[in-house]
Amino acid sequence: MTESWQYRGGVKLVVFDWAGTTVDFGCFAPVTPFIEAFHTIGVELTHEVARGPMGLHKLDHIRTLFETPSVVAQWQAAQGRDFNEDDVTRLFEQEFMPRQLACVPQHSKLVPGLLDTVAKLRSRGIKIGTTTGYFAAAAELVYRAAEEQGFHPDANCHASEVPEARPAPWMIYRNMEATRVYPVEAVVKVGDTVPDIGEARNAGCWAVGVTQTGSGVGLTEEQWAALPESEQQQRLNAAGDKLAAAGAHWVIDNVTQVPSLLEEIEQQNAEGQRP
Repeated sequence: MTESWQYRGGVKLVVFDWAGTTVDFGCFAPVTPFIEAFHTIGVELTHEVARGPMGLHKLDHIRTLFETPSVVAQWQAAQGRDFNEDDVTRLFEQEFMPRQLACVPQHSKLVPGLLDTVAKLRSRGIKIGTTTGYFAAAAELVYRAAEEQGFHPDANCHASEVPEARPAPWMIYRNMEATRVYPVEAVVKVGDTVPDIGEARNAGCWAVGVTQTGSGVGLTEEQWAALPESEQQQRLNAAGDKLAAAGAHWVIDNVTQVPSLLEEIEQQNAEGQRP
């Protein structure tokens, strides 16, 4: 019997997440808008609760927050009834979206080392793609800000462009189509949230989790630098454990470590291993 065909080539496409991975160290742009939006309906969110569903389409994020026990209790106390889909849509469109659009430009600085990382990948002929849970208008603001700083991906896809956002695989497939890259074993997805990892695993590509700059650690660059090394490591470990449990093949501190992973990933491919 002939052995089934398996891809044994190199990495052709790396697909990055945005907030918490390539921009917005600590992933802050979505947090304040969630907290402020829910405040308008009599619900107080902690930063931890607000970050809980991070990585999803922002509409799905709000829907998931509405299902959180602490939010359910506050909503029922304030409104005297269960929430419905109209409540989710109204909060997203009328309260969250304007706040998100106002907040994104303040939190679109590239993370340290990103441009050098991209240059190293491009020197190997690797295409660069992105996916994001941002809706169209917010995503366009991020794209514009990143371009002004010198980051020019070959393909972008935001949550509003696909029938279902993370953890569904469609945004990764859109990147593959746009860059003409296949098979999925030639693709690496890099992100800082559980839905990022789910997106990669559902697409069938290699999944790399990022901790230091992501929502799981949730600190600004300055706050991070001020921590003792022992506490930094504790936070990295806690965030990394969640990403590993979600199915990440590798967990790294930040995007600067992506190029050094390529040899290991390509060795897996050469041996006929599948993501």
